[in-house]
Amino acid sequence: MMVQLLRGGAQIDDPHLQACAKNLVSEYYAFCDQDDVWEADKLGRAIDALEQVDSDVPALYGSRTRLIDEGGNEIGFSPLFRKMPGFRSALVQSIAGGNTMVFNQKARELLAFCGADLDVPSHDWWLYQVVSGCSGAVHYDAYPSVRYRQHGQNVIGSNAGFVAGMRRMRMLRQGRFRQWAELNVAALTRLRPRMSTENRQIFELFCKARQRPLLQRAAMLVEAGVYRQTLLGNLGLAAAVVLNKM
Repeated sequence: MMVQLLRGGAQIDDPHLQACAKNLVSEYYAFCDQDDVWEADKLGRAIDALEQVDSDVPALYGSRTRLIDEGGNEIGFSPLFRKMPGFRSALVQSIAGGNTMVFNQKARELLAFCGADLDVPSHDWWLYQVVSGCSGAVHYDAYPSVRYRQHGQNVIGSNAGFVAGMRRMRMLRQGRFRQWAELNVAALTRLRPRMSTENRQIFELFCKARQRPLLQRAAMLVEAGVYRQTLLGNLGLAAAVVLNKM
């Protein structure tokens, strides 16, 4: 079984750039950060899930994470998501850290099709959007397959807990989520020819809704069926719709 590691870190090229390299061929690919710890069965669980999918279908595995401090002590977990992953959710939320992700050759080919020069908020969210947008298989594992080290140099850090929730609310007010949506929409426009018919329609509704007055915006987003994974997440989404911050 061949697995190509795409490493991230301060002194290493963006793993998205690595994934788009020419003539890169492997059965599977795994994003990995230099200071995180994989559980011994992480790759095994990922490959078992991916092998349930036909090789000509884009497929992605991602999981929950166990949070540890700089000394390796457990301090919590990333949120547990229970709703089905899919493009309607991927448009407004990422569900797994890149350090947990493993994906197949067909998924990598979609990344390469869209290009390495894209400006996206995060490579993990982008991969989730790409695979789900093209009706690929997305497997979210509730088992924490990675120990995610928390320290002052984290690029993104954990999205769990009260402090993280307050940080997200501040980013919403500052318009950060709308900026991210602008980047994602621009990137997804390149993917549009490869999207399924249904997901292309969802994407078009989402794009149009962002430019409409409140009542039309809300109605179109309901029609598109976009959702986040938790009650608080959906309340935040509703706030973003009302404030035109998405």
